[in-house]
Amino acid sequence: MASNQALQWRHLSISILLLLHLLSLSFSSSSSQPYPCLPPHSSFPFCNTSLSISTRATSLISLLSLSEKIQQLSNTAAAVPRLGIPPYQWWSESLHGVAINGPGVLFNGSVRAATGFPQVLLSAAAFNRTLWRAIATAIAVEARAMYNLRQAGLTFWAPNINVFRDPRWGRGQETPGEDPFMVSTYAVDYVRGFQGDVDGGSMMLSACCKHYTAYDLDKWHKFARYTFNAKVTKQDMEDTFQPPFRSCIKDGKASCLMCSYNQVNGVPACARGDLLEKARGEWGFKGYITSDCDAVAIIHEDQKYAPTAEDAVAEVLKAGMDINCGTYLLRHTKSAVKKGKLEKKYIDRALFNLFSVQLRLGLFDGVPKKQRFGRFGTDDVCTKEHRELALEAARQGIVLLKNDKNFLPLQKSKVKSLAIIGPAADDTDILGGDYTGFACNPKSLYKGLQAYVETTTFASGCLDVPCYSTTGFKEAVHVAQEADAVVVVAGLNLTEETEDHDRTSLLLPGKQMHLIKAVAHASKNPLILLLMGGGPLDISFAKRDPKIASVLWIGYPGETGGQAVAEALFGDFNPGGRLPVTWYPESFTNVPMNDMNMRADPSRGYPGRTYRFYTGKVVYPFGYGLSYSKYSYKIKSAPRRISLLESTMRRMASEDGLDYVPIDKISSCETLKFVVKVSVVNNGPMDGDHSVILFSRSLANITGLPQKQLIGFERVRTIANGDAEIDIPVDPCKHLSMANEHGERVLPLGVHVLELEELEHVLFIEA
Repeated sequence: MASNQALQWRHLSISILLLLHLLSLSFSSSSSQPYPCLPPHSSFPFCNTSLSISTRATSLISLLSLSEKIQQLSNTAAAVPRLGIPPYQWWSESLHGVAINGPGVLFNGSVRAATGFPQVLLSAAAFNRTLWRAIATAIAVEARAMYNLRQAGLTFWAPNINVFRDPRWGRGQETPGEDPFMVSTYAVDYVRGFQGDVDGGSMMLSACCKHYTAYDLDKWHKFARYTFNAKVTKQDMEDTFQPPFRSCIKDGKASCLMCSYNQVNGVPACARGDLLEKARGEWGFKGYITSDCDAVAIIHEDQKYAPTAEDAVAEVLKAGMDINCGTYLLRHTKSAVKKGKLEKKYIDRALFNLFSVQLRLGLFDGVPKKQRFGRFGTDDVCTKEHRELALEAARQGIVLLKNDKNFLPLQKSKVKSLAIIGPAADDTDILGGDYTGFACNPKSLYKGLQAYVETTTFASGCLDVPCYSTTGFKEAVHVAQEADAVVVVAGLNLTEETEDHDRTSLLLPGKQMHLIKAVAHASKNPLILLLMGGGPLDISFAKRDPKIASVLWIGYPGETGGQAVAEALFGDFNPGGRLPVTWYPESFTNVPMNDMNMRADPSRGYPGRTYRFYTGKVVYPFGYGLSYSKYSYKIKSAPRRISLLESTMRRMASEDGLDYVPIDKISSCETLKFVVKVSVVNNGPMDGDHSVILFSRSLANITGLPQKQLIGFERVRTIANGDAEIDIPVDPCKHLSMANEHGERVLPLGVHVLELEELEHVLFIEA
């Protein structure tokens, strides 16, 4: 492990790097040549739009000297004045809205804000593909508008599609949750919506699948993301860590892949030529591969994997990485070439990938306003439609965890006074979580409730979210005693969980629990508890306490969160979100975060991870979520038996004698697909959206078999006391298969059980 001093220096160097990028971007924005291929430089072959992308890219590379080529290998690509090429900043961010994190984005022009959508984990709780794609498309419109106004780039480093493996991970909030199928689905919809649903041709913008791969530990105890060696089994790699990236590239057609800081089984991710080649050769990746920021430098300086800086540069370029977020390649590539450690062909290969993406984006096609997406401008940012979409995303994601005796929804006519307590209640900065921009018109939870109850009183209760002191408790108790209804806002913020900072506890921070209990004891009526944050919490005390009538998880709800929460409490919509992660008890913190094994191991007291493999008790399970209605299901149609033709596959016996079929031996996967038709009945007094979640489990006796796994989901609108019918497509080769101990995908034969809540449907697969 690197010393604390070395890691602190790494932090400082990245901060300096960001500052230099900002300065360089400011300089480039004042350049007299804002775009390539403008007269008098428009006659070069790489400017000729009638030629193929590959021809244009190859032509451009041929015109560059070695020094000019190397200057393109940083996220801050240098200008080539003699060819009329200005500087270009590759690093912009758009996780859940155009963000300030990347130096490619500036909010100092005609656009001063962008729509702040809910943090990804909350949007994921909607289990709604249509919503996810709509959000990505809206973000893309605003991002492209900002590019046209010279306030952003065209290449954005989102989405984060690492599986939320451990509940303590500070960046879990950025992900779609713990299930690889769900994360994979989100990845496809985000990329398709953001890039413009292209298939290898021109793009509206470029999205980036990150962080490749097995990256889900930032800073926990003595372990840091810069030096952590993720030891992953072939089985876990195949069915947990790789599926989202495979889908993001194969199905989403992402044009960027980011390799992560960590090592994977002893080799730095950006130097794993086998994994990078898998993306290109096996998954059909056509794009560029970037390092995470300073990830090349750490290969030599912190991990000591490469003996010299030149070796580190040579390792990553030969492995297939194309661009370095940072300056390491700028400083050491020429020396690597001179010392014979790196052939020039690897530089040309990297440039071909980089220029091909820029060409597909139209960067070398002249003035943006004259191009396909040139119509987007100031009027397309912070629009009414985008804010409505952000509001709808918050509505759909909010999860109702407890509602004793139907305490909610509140009735406006009966609530004359309301108290809202907690430091986050009147704070708009907390609403977005990490990787945010400047929101258009954020509304706090306090302001949202004031629109419903004029006599709404706010008390912070704690001085801040960490809540180390009881200062403020007395005021909170006082306002609670006077109110008809009491809402306490607790949970997490970015001091508790964020990039480079993992949690060590799953309990509420500081004295928050004591504040909740004090307020609950003083209130005339049971209180409502709102939980903010992107990580699971052990709130077992609140589940048991009858003085806490209702609990809602609101994540980081974005700029419209104040309105969405108020609407939920007063029944303007019927909550239908479901948890995209398991909520574990505090005892789970005894499990070492650096243990990457997904599957339980009773011999060493290891309980496993995520709902697929975890064998211990939970606070709330994956997929949990209540509603103001009760729902029931009926499977209208699904096969009882699927037969595989003997001629299309080779049967293989597992060690215990049970049969399974390797997926790559099945030639009839397409013909095996089927649809599960489900009738959804709303047995309640309110209309509502409802997420139907379909699981499967195999009864085969195969080592490492998941307890169950998500195979499909659909969000459906239902009317009170009415029903609706949905179709959930199932591809047995994808959804009913598993990875064996050798990392091979196999389809177990025999009994498979399809589960919808308590409803089960038995399916038999035979050869």
